[in-house]
Amino acid sequence: MKRRTFIKKTAISGVACTLPPFFPMNPDLGYSVDELMGKADIELFGKGINLRKEAFEAFEKMKKAAYADGFDIKMVSSFRDFYRQEGIWERKYLRFTEDDGMKPLDAIDKIIEYSTIPGTSRHHWGTDIDIIDGYPKTSGDVLVPEKFEAGGPFADFKVWLDENSERFGYYLVYTDEPKRRGFKYEPWHYSYAPISIPMLTAYRKLNILKLLQKEEFLGCEHFTSGFLRTYIQDNILDINQNLL
Repeated sequence: MKRRTFIKKTAISGVACTLPPFFPMNPDLGYSVDELMGKADIELFGKGINLRKEAFEAFEKMKKAAYADGFDIKMVSSFRDFYRQEGIWERKYLRFTEDDGMKPLDAIDKIIEYSTIPGTSRHHWGTDIDIIDGYPKTSGDVLVPEKFEAGGPFADFKVWLDENSERFGYYLVYTDEPKRRGFKYEPWHYSYAPISIPMLTAYRKLNILKLLQKEEFLGCEHFTSGFLRTYIQDNILDINQNLL
């Protein structure tokens, strides 16, 4: 692979997450730009869990309830800061463009099937989790939809989550709703709604394109205002309606 080089980004005009909110917006929601973009040093709770306090306490209650019903909730991913997301993005970008020979725009489209642009991930907030059942024996990548479907090792666990997760404030983010756009169905990704809803409300006020102009991660020079406008509509806002 080529060594990373700093990218000179093209000039791009600002665009904000300006869709009208579904509820009144507090003028001061108490979240900084750095916090919303995963650059702030926030307090996290739970060894290997890494969630905000309220989300951690709700997760512990859900884990205990699942255990009583024969499931062992294992955390695959939770809080992920901007810089870790940047590393994930750049590894994929280099693999697709240099190893696989894809054109940059095609590589970006491939990346955002499942991975977010750095600074736009819900995992930056300390509210979102990727989880599996730790009991079944399985091999390979555990975060694939087929393993949560009928006949898969996590099928029964997914039924349990469908019936119980919302009691603890956790909602599926990227549903299998046929008309939903953006990121593909992720039956493992849940969000603690009491915190993530107001954080998304605050996030929607940001001028994402202007903020991304300041970054220098690989591939960002290909972000146009039209691309980011669609990305915001489809990938950030076209989620489970209960999380808006």
